[in-house]
Amino acid sequence: MKGSQLQKIVAESRLTFPVTVLYGLLLCLIGGVIQHQWWIQLACYILATYLMILLNNFHALIRIYSRAITSAFIILSGVACFIFPSLEGCIVTVGLVASLLTLFTTYQNREAAGWIYYTFLFLGVASVANIHFLVFIPIYWIMMIFINSLSLRTFIASLFGLLTPYWIWIAVVLFFYKDNLTPFTNLFQPLTEVTFFNAYGSIPLSHYLTYAFLVILAFTGIIHFLRKSYNDKIRTRQFYYSIIFFDIVVLVLLALFPQYYDLLFRPAIILTSPLIGHFIALTRTKITNIAFYLILITALLLTGFNLWTSSFIF
Repeated sequence: MKGSQLQKIVAESRLTFPVTVLYGLLLCLIGGVIQHQWWIQLACYILATYLMILLNNFHALIRIYSRAITSAFIILSGVACFIFPSLEGCIVTVGLVASLLTLFTTYQNREAAGWIYYTFLFLGVASVANIHFLVFIPIYWIMMIFINSLSLRTFIASLFGLLTPYWIWIAVVLFFYKDNLTPFTNLFQPLTEVTFFNAYGSIPLSHYLTYAFLVILAFTGIIHFLRKSYNDKIRTRQFYYSIIFFDIVVLVLLALFPQYYDLLFRPAIILTSPLIGHFIALTRTKITNIAFYLILITALLLTGFNLWTSSFIF
């Protein structure tokens, strides 16, 4: 069997996804999900994986049958195993995938106030879990321009969706703490502590290696898509252009603010998965076949290294 044929089988086989799911669950067991009782994190991980399936299916991100995007998400999540224990981060992951799913539903519909409300509602919940997530809000408005769904009506809907979780939270605080708004104001305290280029010395080698791997995968997928985008429908192109824009912004933010890796690695994984999944599913040359094997081997080695060096595991 030729290597290129094997790549095609891996990309298009219906067995690829269940095998990858078993691989992801095995990593969770090795990583200590039972010992540390990370059941909520595991549930969020499973939900995010299901939403990635819906994202691919509903919006036809790959023009052939392939689970390469969801499988890439599982594998890359395993590579960055050190972010798994964070409950806040898991909520961010689910909120981000859900927001992309509903956002792309508004393609060329400037009257889709309901879907935009839900999109920014998910973003609002994610930002309550991690207030620094608010930095992504302007990016979503720009993405709405990419997919031609931004209007005064949808912009106002986005504000209502974003503010809804905060209205609920302040109501809860007022009910339990009466006139004391400290629990609510403390939510925004981390925004006053943002600093540039101040954490490089404290970042483990595993994080640098994972970041470099994600950058290589992202730009491999970006270059491939820009060269072959004429084969995709205009709708799909606009989705990928918005994903590319978002992914580049996230990778730049990771370089500027390495101390927020727990937040920023998550969108980097989610956004890089469609790019590298598109590459793996739709390339068949000898060079791309070699790249496929290198990607797979590197992912496995890096996963093993990150599992070994994560203090919460060993």
